[in-house]
Amino acid sequence: MIRLQGIHKTFRVAKRKSGMGQAVKALVSREYETVHALNDVSFTIQDGEMVGYIGPNGAGKSTTIKIMCGVLTPDSGQCDIDGRTPWRDRVAHVGSIGVVFGQRSQLWWDVPVYDSFDLIRDIYRVDEVQYRRNLNELVELLDLAEILKTPTRSLSLGQRMRCELTASLLHNPKTLFLDEPTIGLDAVSKIAVRQFIKRLNAERGTTVILTTHDMQDIEALTERILLIGKGRILLDGSLQELKRTSSDRKTIIFEHKGETPALCAGMEAIERREGRTVVTLSPSVCSVSDALAYISSQVEILDLSVSGVSAEEMVAGLYREYQI
Repeated sequence: MIRLQGIHKTFRVAKRKSGMGQAVKALVSREYETVHALNDVSFTIQDGEMVGYIGPNGAGKSTTIKIMCGVLTPDSGQCDIDGRTPWRDRVAHVGSIGVVFGQRSQLWWDVPVYDSFDLIRDIYRVDEVQYRRNLNELVELLDLAEILKTPTRSLSLGQRMRCELTASLLHNPKTLFLDEPTIGLDAVSKIAVRQFIKRLNAERGTTVILTTHDMQDIEALTERILLIGKGRILLDGSLQELKRTSSDRKTIIFEHKGETPALCAGMEAIERREGRTVVTLSPSVCSVSDALAYISSQVEILDLSVSGVSAEEMVAGLYREYQI
């Protein structure tokens, strides 16, 4: 279980104005600004949960992950992961976690992937039998057989990310931290990574904490999301609950014959042109059935689709609501 209670973290950042004169002045006297990266962050994650940790750039996501990994020490507060404090019990702690940073690599750049895996086995002191079993399973699941002898520097981004996932799981971690694991991947690679993470959670019960700006990752993988902004946890709940509470508006797309129809109360046009009308609808003002009846009384409807608020729209609305 992961439990954070009252975590605070600040950084001192040097500031100066542009120009050579200011650069020389900064050599003698520097001005600093205190940045509050985390301010009273508290949450609990149960074993086997898959949680999406979301927020805008600079909200404090990566700082939280680094504290939970033991890389950073908070100014105050408590962090307990499976009975250990990460920054105090680092050696024991890192043996039970796996970490994947989308923009950083734990593989050696100029050696074949297979050699990197062997080095990681030695670092974690993984038993030979367990290592071979884990490696064979991961190579099959992530389709790595053809690239094991290829140097990391020659891999595509999608291939490298699959190898990064493998490297983070060779020692059977209980908890997996994923920071932008699908950044820059093509559609096929994204689907492969998502399917693997879901299977890992279902079969091994691995706890997964996912930070990403890709809401398709959040929708595909997580049942619960934590929203952080300006260093504070703002929301904690399931994605479906947040969709229901954040907006009940529907988007309706009409393909029709003839001129653009008039709209009734509760409908707001997004796109209006001959043969196609896109509107948002507030069901509390006008029901979907009444809206369809109103439009069909004016034009012949050829096709239509009705959808709720998307995850991207919901999160953008939450950012506006909390001014983050």
